[in-house]
Amino acid sequence: MTVAPVDSGFSTTVEALRLREWQLGPGQPALVMDQFSTEDFHLIVDDRADVHVSSKDGRFYLGWFPLGRPGADGEGWKIAVSGTAKVCGYHLSFDTETPADIAAAVARVLQTSRRVRQPSAHE
Repeated sequence: MTVAPVDSGFSTTVEALRLREWQLGPGQPALVMDQFSTEDFHLIVDDRADVHVSSKDGRFYLGWFPLGRPGADGEGWKIAVSGTAKVCGYHLSFDTETPADIAAAVARVLQTSRRVRQPSAHE
């Protein structure tokens, strides 16, 4: 007598089940901070060694809190872009152990920005 195997609905390979190595730990925050020029951004290091970066127009903010942001639970990075009268802004938070490779996310936010043309005095 032959018994048909029961179909579990799940199949995989041994290779797919192998453990992976993931980047952990804060890494090098300079990867993030090195993206900001003094021409377009203000950089402040406060008495706690927290680093604050803001765009000169005040609409972009990035904070790095190596020991955690005061008043927040384990927040190590804060990125915020303020909105306009027509569109809401947004913010992102990452904990203190988030790898500094969030630099890629910061770079993407910066890439989406553009200078607003200011009317000249003659217009």
